[in-house]
Amino acid sequence: MICTANNLNFTNTELTRETAGQNFKNHLVENVYPGRGIVIGRNHENSWIVIYWIMGRSSNSRNRIFRHENGILLTEAADPSLVEDPSLIIYNAMRDVDDCVVVTNGSQTDTICEGFMQGESFYDSLHKEKHEPDVPNFTPRISGLIEQKKSSVTLAKISKSDFSAEQSVYHFYRYNEIGAGFGYCLTTYMGDGNPLPPFKGDPILLPLEGDAEQIAEKYWEVLNQDNRISLVVRELTFSGKDSLKIINRFDARDGEII
Repeated sequence: MICTANNLNFTNTELTRETAGQNFKNHLVENVYPGRGIVIGRNHENSWIVIYWIMGRSSNSRNRIFRHENGILLTEAADPSLVEDPSLIIYNAMRDVDDCVVVTNGSQTDTICEGFMQGESFYDSLHKEKHEPDVPNFTPRISGLIEQKKSSVTLAKISKSDFSAEQSVYHFYRYNEIGAGFGYCLTTYMGDGNPLPPFKGDPILLPLEGDAEQIAEKYWEVLNQDNRISLVVRELTFSGKDSLKIINRFDARDGEII
């Protein structure tokens, strides 16, 4: 009986690894435009891993870099003189409040963090937001939260209603256990198109092997070379080490910030 159980556990792990690998291939390697993406999980050493990347098709969307300042990851213009409309491209992408790490694809980062400081929940804060008003795409707002003391992850997606462009649909996904070497991912789109098809379904399982730098290189390498703009990987270890690896397509200041 013990051998059978062990074999079942091994098989389940292998199936999970196979699923994650196939998702990585289908949704990232072979996908020209998954758009912005968030992945949260644990690496092989069971450290927390947070990935966020941005992509762009228009000159306005492509004119961006990631910068880390005063504990906040933010987007800024690579060339300020070329900015056409900053409203949906310039924002704080990752912030901390107490033991919580918040990462999003827009201004809702600040909405969530300010809500926390006023005693509001992740859920209540996000219900103040709607999908992005970028006709005709109506891009979903995607958000992620790590609560380190609770050892839990929550991902959220705010999409346009099927019945009205003025109304949003709210999806929340909470994970109290994520196996070492895996993470859950939300992206803004399923692929390229006009209009862009919004992400459908639940978060997908992806592999997370290596440290922040190794994971950053792996994910950056597979994102479409024409459309990738910036990527960051953050690693939080049990020993308290907090590492950040940033890759910017249009900036020479790439490197590791600790």
